[in-house]
Amino acid sequence: MSESQDERPQRKVREGVVASDAMDQTIVVLVNQRVRHPRYMRTISRTKRLYVHDEHNDAHVGDTVEVVETRPLSKLKRWRLVRVVERAR
Repeated sequence: MSESQDERPQRKVREGVVASDAMDQTIVVLVNQRVRHPRYMRTISRTKRLYVHDEHNDAHVGDTVEVVETRPLSKLKRWRLVRVVERAR
């Protein structure tokens, strides 16, 4: 019975910078990913915008945050704030 819990895949964890905190209990986080181009072998920086649930409105623009994947919370929100890694200066 507890075996099914062990087989459950780990949730994705990402670290990024808060781009917007204008919404209530929602922040927009930019996550940069460096990937190698398949043909030219150059390193490319790709950016994803994640809509993150911020229960207590802790994070503000410029903060570095850690987010984790979760069930769909709204039309766009699929991530939840874990912690604020570093505050903006």
